[in-house]
Amino acid sequence: MKIEDPCTDICQFDPRKKWCVGCGRTTAEIKAWRKMSPFHRAALAKELRRRMTRLPGGQ
Repeated sequence: MKIEDPCTDICQFDPRKKWCVGCGRTTAEIKAWRKMSPFHRAALAKELRRRMTRLPGGQ
């Protein structure tokens, strides 16, 4: 199963959480995305859905 890159081209970071407000990833996670295994991408994608609800104005 291919997990698509969650980038939304918004690329702004919440100063408190240090997460991108567009996709929810940290800078380290963004840099590592291409090298992650499908298992780790899927796990991160699940976590990102949770994170995005915790950002101001989250989904």
